[in-house]
Amino acid sequence: MRIPRIFTDQALAEGSEIVLEQNAARHLVSVLRLGPSDTLTLFNGKGGEYNARLITADTKKTSALLESFCSGIEPSPLAITLAIGLAKGDRMDWLVQKAVELGVAEIIPLFTERCEVKLKAERATKKLRHWQEIARSACEQSGQNLIPTISHPTNLQQLTIPETSFKVILDPLAHTSLLSHITDHCTTTNTASPKSALVLSGPEGGLTAEEIAFVGNKGVLPVSLGPRVLRAETAPLAALSLLQAHWGDWP
Repeated sequence: MRIPRIFTDQALAEGSEIVLEQNAARHLVSVLRLGPSDTLTLFNGKGGEYNARLITADTKKTSALLESFCSGIEPSPLAITLAIGLAKGDRMDWLVQKAVELGVAEIIPLFTERCEVKLKAERATKKLRHWQEIARSACEQSGQNLIPTISHPTNLQQLTIPETSFKVILDPLAHTSLLSHITDHCTTTNTASPKSALVLSGPEGGLTAEEIAFVGNKGVLPVSLGPRVLRAETAPLAALSLLQAHWGDWP
């Protein structure tokens, strides 16, 4: 059986013993049926992971001894910020999960003109905690040790454009393809591969011409992903894959 990876929001150190949080303990004991002396991996999102062994394993208390530290999977050399129009229903949950699996560094949910998701302050905060939990679970599954930042939902007009030389907005009507822009970028800018990138993508129904022009005035280039119009939850994942393949940690 694959050794389970568990996130904990506690300080970790070799040789220390910790009591696991209730949800993690329930998963290990009730779902995976682990018992004392069984092994697991623990991480807290601050880098690296610990090989650990269960000491006690029951519904009242589940504790583990941290035996050794290892660096684990390093973050991608390309730090990608994904600014995405809020999608309806569980599509946003799915998008967060898959973007984390693909190695995104930051996710910024956006309210846009055609966005059908309306979140008041309290509900937006609740959604943010929900997405952060999805990100932690995706890191557990994918072997990552640094949890991507997920920002509080913001309006597109209030988006702070990151300081990076590679900034694109996905637009099926754009004349430049993302692939050709990636290929030409280092030549036209006379620089090495970028260390960071911004990918901006719209919700169902896409972004308006005015919104594309607004970010275009801030140096964000409209690019397409080919002849087919992709769904709101598919297009950004395709873009992340291309960037990881060219400048990230995909061989």
